Amino acid sequence: MAYYFSKTLETSFDVAVEKVTAALFAEGFGVISEVNLHEKIKYKLGVDFKKYRILGACNPAYSYKALQAEDKIGVMLPCNVLVIEQGDNQIEIAAVNPADAMMSVHNETVSQIAAEVGDKLRKSLDRL
Repeated sequence: MAYYFSKTLETSFDVAVEKVTAALFAEGFGVISEVNLHEKIKYKLGVDFKKYRILGACNPAYSYKALQAEDKIGVMLPCNVLVIEQGDNQIEIAAVNPADAMMSVHNETVSQIAAEVGDKLRKSLDRL
């Protein structure tokens, strides 16, 4: 298994962010954090870097189930979804594969939840 799922869209960066946010919402996720690495790298290092946004996606129902099974699982939440400008109007969307990310937890309930969340993330990308 790969540690992420991805898909490339032919659109502008801002439209891709909007589409991904809507696709995640349709599968029960909200975006609870957003990191604009393009701006952060420019500000902190003075280096031009491609447009690169990290969206912290959270499905509250699954997060709650996982926290009930393993109270330290919060160190691995939320699910990160990337929006990366790979070229002119070539925007890659990549989402963490929760099943791979949670392999080190060794908790069967968490593994089952991670598989279900992974299915929902894949469906979100399929909507794009």
